[in-house]
Amino acid sequence: MSQEQLKRYTVIQKTLEGTITVKEAAEVLDLSARQVIRLRKGVKENGAAALIHKNQGRKPANTISDELKQKIINLKMSDIYKDANFKHFQELLERIENIKLSYSALYGILTGAGIKSPKKKRRFKPHRRRKRKPQMGLLIQMDGTPFDWLGDGNKYTLHGAIDDATGNIVGLYLTKNECLHGYFETIRYMILNFGIPVSIYSDAHAIFLSTKAGKLTIEEQLEGKVCNDTQFQRAMKELGVTTITARSPQAKGRVERLWNTLQSRLPVEFKIAGIKTIDEANEFLKSYIPMFNRIFSVEPQEAESAFRPLAAGLDLDCVLCIKQKRKVDNGGVFSFYGKQFKVIQKENQPSIPTRATVNVFISSITGVRVEYNGRIYETVPFVKPKKSAVADDPKETKSPYRPPDSHYYKYGQNLFKPVTFEESDREILEMLQEIFLGKYRKLA
Repeated sequence: MSQEQLKRYTVIQKTLEGTITVKEAAEVLDLSARQVIRLRKGVKENGAAALIHKNQGRKPANTISDELKQKIINLKMSDIYKDANFKHFQELLERIENIKLSYSALYGILTGAGIKSPKKKRRFKPHRRRKRKPQMGLLIQMDGTPFDWLGDGNKYTLHGAIDDATGNIVGLYLTKNECLHGYFETIRYMILNFGIPVSIYSDAHAIFLSTKAGKLTIEEQLEGKVCNDTQFQRAMKELGVTTITARSPQAKGRVERLWNTLQSRLPVEFKIAGIKTIDEANEFLKSYIPMFNRIFSVEPQEAESAFRPLAAGLDLDCVLCIKQKRKVDNGGVFSFYGKQFKVIQKENQPSIPTRATVNVFISSITGVRVEYNGRIYETVPFVKPKKSAVADDPKETKSPYRPPDSHYYKYGQNLFKPVTFEESDREILEMLQEIFLGKYRKLA
């Protein structure tokens, strides 16, 4: 019996003896008179045991068994879940292991076993946050980050896009290096699943902004010179999307914080799903994006979305590609990066005139295609046939003509003794001194 229970028993016993009144006992025990009467009745019938709570010494009905605790600890220490942070591990337990428990309970179990979360929490630094855009699709933040996503020791670049208003991931694509193809495929997923945004916010990478931008002198600008758009800027203009360049990583903080979250979670998800290659990862990301958005997205201020649908008749493959101009010859062949391609003309397509300038579309999906007067033509690699090496008829080889000594060009050559330098080096030096320094010696 605790000290509090012993005190109650003593006071209640005095009420039974008539030493103190019920009102006085209630004031001493800080209880109501009704509660004192109830306790006095219990003590009178059952003695001191009436003051002990019936659940004392019993485990709560919702307590976690020791077996389940040990199972959770073993799962966290396993090779699959050891890299997951506590919050992610809680989600994985419910989704994969069918074990549902609160974060505080899980935190107590793991910390009690001496397990620390692999995700370090930084000290909170107060700063002004930029307000989210009111509508979904008004601003998309894009970036790419290299990381060991597959856990094989190699760094691959994950290209991503996040909506500023809701925090929804609208596109993810993994490649070996940061490249235009990765961003184009991110844009493709966004357009096909969400729509065309109003603007895109990115860094000053050469993919988004030409390296010559901002370097034109005033004289060059007055002359009308402009910096050419990159292929990404050209594609966004064709889609009607405004591109904005950030001056610092902090300016596009939402996508930067997204990398922190994905670097903690995606490698664990890849390991659980058995992902080993980049192609498998990109296929997995298509199903992972909706699951991620259900957990982390927020409601926008305005329900109406600013995303626009793709215009009818617009071929997305003809936009998300590299475009350059070339001229075709009289056989419909043009050169491109050291290779030659031949235009394939279908029955319902008009022929392309000789020396006509065409737009060449290069895509990793559709290959090399040509556009002329709004029509798309397919191409095939073209290799010029080699000329057959036909051996010429062997001709008699004539020895070079040598004129005889009696020839008039050689007349008199035997009348003079050939000049030789059989003298010693000393004699030669004396001769040279006599020729070049003789007159100066006489003056001396």
